[in-house]
Amino acid sequence: MKCFSRWVLRLAGWEILGNIPPEIKKCVILAAPHTSNWDFVIGRLTYWASGVPVKFLIKKEAFQHPLASLVKKMGGIPVDRGKSNNLVEEVAALFDHYEVLNVIITPEGTRKLVKEWKRGFYYIALRARVPIILGYLDYNNKKGGYGPVIYPSGDFDADLKKIEEFYIHHSSALHPEKFNLSPQNLHRPEAS
Repeated sequence: MKCFSRWVLRLAGWEILGNIPPEIKKCVILAAPHTSNWDFVIGRLTYWASGVPVKFLIKKEAFQHPLASLVKKMGGIPVDRGKSNNLVEEVAALFDHYEVLNVIITPEGTRKLVKEWKRGFYYIALRARVPIILGYLDYNNKKGGYGPVIYPSGDFDADLKKIEEFYIHHSSALHPEKFNLSPQNLHRPEAS
């Protein structure tokens, strides 16, 4: 899949930038922006092209689809979004069972516009004592890949500020109106 994915991305005009430092064997990878199903396709091709094995959280309904075995084989972890459960603890505990584990999380939690990101990604990384790597897509320049590594300090607001600064300056969404950090949404009165 590595060569095929590189070929597809090159054919589509996409460039992969950055990487996960080789000493990092376990991490939470943020996937942002998330405004289209194409984000998953391009992101998944990027991970294959980079040779990065990943698991990702996906709504449990995807496992009731005829393609359920494919979703599982690609690294899907079912999430019941309608049930009150302790997903942070469940996902954080997964890190104890793997030598190498990179879990992709879309902090927006949906392809719709949200004012604030969900905090679960942060608390999973904090609880599991793993870094957060800023995975990104930049549709304007057809670039994507891996940004900085953030080690959670325990101060969510301070760390989120660093994370958001990166995405404000290095990413652009396929549907900017659905991304809370796109310029048009940052300058709306209700966004501040």
